Amino acid sequence: MTRQGATADRAGDSAPSRDAATLPKLLAAAADRYGDDRVALQEKHYGIWQPIGWTEYQARVRNFAHGLAALGVEPGEIVAVLGDNRPEWLIAELAAQSIGAAVVGIYPTSVGDEIVHILTQAQTQIVVAEDQEQVDKLLGLRGRVPELTTIVYYDPHGLEAYSEPELELFTDVEARGREHAQARQGWLDEQIAAGRPDDVAVICTTSGTTSRPKLAMLSHRNLLAMGQRLMELDPIDTDARYVSFLPFAWIGEQMLSVACGLQAAFTVSFPEETATVKTDMREIGPDVMFGPPRIWESMIAQVQVRLGEAGWLKRAVFGWGYRVGDRVAGKRVTGAPLGGVERALHLVADAVALRPMREQLGLTRIRRCYTGGAPLGPDVFRFFHAIGVNLKQIYGQTEVCGIAVCHADDDIKFNTVGRPLPGTDLDIADDGDILLRSDAVFSGYYRNEDATAEALDPDGWLHTGDAGYVDDDGHLVVIDRAKDVMRTPGGTMFSPAFLENKLKFSPYVEEAVVFGGEGREDITAMITIDQDTVGTWAERNQLSYTTYTDLSQRPQVYELIAQAVQRANDDLEEEVRISRFVLLHKQLDPDDEEITRTRKVRRGTINERYERIITALDEARDSVTITSTVTYQDGTTVDREIELTIFEMTRFTPPPDADRPLAWSTA
Repeated sequence: MTRQGATADRAGDSAPSRDAATLPKLLAAAADRYGDDRVALQEKHYGIWQPIGWTEYQARVRNFAHGLAALGVEPGEIVAVLGDNRPEWLIAELAAQSIGAAVVGIYPTSVGDEIVHILTQAQTQIVVAEDQEQVDKLLGLRGRVPELTTIVYYDPHGLEAYSEPELELFTDVEARGREHAQARQGWLDEQIAAGRPDDVAVICTTSGTTSRPKLAMLSHRNLLAMGQRLMELDPIDTDARYVSFLPFAWIGEQMLSVACGLQAAFTVSFPEETATVKTDMREIGPDVMFGPPRIWESMIAQVQVRLGEAGWLKRAVFGWGYRVGDRVAGKRVTGAPLGGVERALHLVADAVALRPMREQLGLTRIRRCYTGGAPLGPDVFRFFHAIGVNLKQIYGQTEVCGIAVCHADDDIKFNTVGRPLPGTDLDIADDGDILLRSDAVFSGYYRNEDATAEALDPDGWLHTGDAGYVDDDGHLVVIDRAKDVMRTPGGTMFSPAFLENKLKFSPYVEEAVVFGGEGREDITAMITIDQDTVGTWAERNQLSYTTYTDLSQRPQVYELIAQAVQRANDDLEEEVRISRFVLLHKQLDPDDEEITRTRKVRRGTINERYERIITALDEARDSVTITSTVTYQDGTTVDREIELTIFEMTRFTPPPDADRPLAWSTA
């Protein structure tokens, strides 16, 4: 890409050149080309898909851009957006960019200190919020964020009686924008034309596993370059179907919905609500999908539970079909040819076992799907290929627009993340640190020069902080965060994340945190159960329980999880096997800062908060008593002492009738 920083007039019949493109210019080009003959966005409302054509999309962006200007937003400022995925989210984003401002997304589940940190760092005066829930959060924080002057909301339900002067209805801002446009003819066109590729378009928060999230500045050039590179590897056409359900605050969703969406001009569909995502996905039948590992792990858990409840004949049919699909997938991912008999068997297996499973998961039409944000276990990866889903593992960071390394269709290895995308340089430092360089690498962290200097060197290399190596086939293998790689007493290096992913392949395990190294003799784990799948198992086995804590501490549940730990250990060298584990009395919660909003473990918080449990695991005690604070709805609290069992794996013998959730491999 030529870095000439050129400026283009408003697009005519074709998209602006890559060296002059910005997101608002691409929107203008798509509107000029397709008008309202093609759907740009659609949202399900009261069970009916409500389409927005490209002309209408552009008109609403222009109106809201004028409205933001009328509210005092200036070029270089930052507008925040807080809420679930809706058309208004993208309208607000592109409107801000149209007048030279940037947007910072806030996860809709964020609370208190998280919101204050982002708004304070970004010096944000205007927040676009979804609904009453988000408005109430912001109103409660007014005293802690003095810069905040205006809250624009786009779902008025429940807000009709609010009279706070800071509040503005989204449609009222659009109406004000129309008046502003009449008084300033041609002004917005000048602003859009003056936009440069190197202007900051989006500010994305980092995952914040070790500290408060940093604000990474991503330019139009960064985003569009990465979208272009991805589509060079995996073309996406205008007719592609895409369902946007992951938070726009996450760089992965920005990449697919915005950067790729505007360049390919495909339709972005928004589910009616979180509870209807699976149903709406089955209805749309997306061609392209992006999801973090937890999405795919939850799908496998759903499959395992269904198979556990199915009759022996269905389990046997699926087991046979899966084994056929697994053999065929093993050849396809390496580009090896299939024999005639294999093709015939696979057609039958697909008809009777594999396609029905894809239909249940809403993945029938998927051509390519991606996972990233955290490592995905090889077992999970392989499963989806066996049932005919072209899942690819990507590697990247917020600082490089989310995607820098990816598998090609005929070059997939289940223990790697693939090769660098076109135009991306990859190197491994002497200490094992993965280095990346491309047009997608960010310009730095907002108002944090020290952190920027640590991440970016003078030669343009991004120091990721991840440890990895390149194998003999040129594939990148990511071990773990460099600071998290551990050594056993015998000197063997291991990745806690790898062990945790093996544990999470069980449908009964929601999260796992592995402890070892640092002078410890054994490797141990703290595990949280998946309440839905373990609860279903308990009902099937007539095991009564009251609360999550009660269920997690039942001896039968410990035996169930021990089987999952044993299966993980069977694939590991003896020195890195898990010796003992404890089932936590509660789920890890991002509101408690135990995991990030993208479900990465905050190891520092875990080590500090659960020090007593970790010490008991290290000392091989039989149990540990902790104090848990329970908060009731009226705000009162009470401290409870809870005894947690510590399960020793060396004394465990799997029962002959052990529960086997991997029904497809044992049928």
